[in-house]
Amino acid sequence: MIAKISNLINNLLTANVFFVIFSFVWFLIAIVGKYLHLPFGLLVWQSLWQPLFLPAISVLMGGAILSGTISYVSKSLDRSSF
Repeated sequence: MIAKISNLINNLLTANVFFVIFSFVWFLIAIVGKYLHLPFGLLVWQSLWQPLFLPAISVLMGGAILSGTISYVSKSLDRSSF
């Protein structure tokens, strides 16, 4: 049961990592576009920061901590069963 939960969390975190990387690349492109006076969506990115990107980063950090904790507990239970 713990392995299934851990696997699910890891899959969700993997998808979240790619989303966070995508949002960071979008941010970099938008910043470069701002300085080149090209509309690459910086205002859209800024409007999505609070409701979308910030929670995604928070979930990524919290999920990484949860995944590490589950892994530690699982290894501790495996060692104590022998």
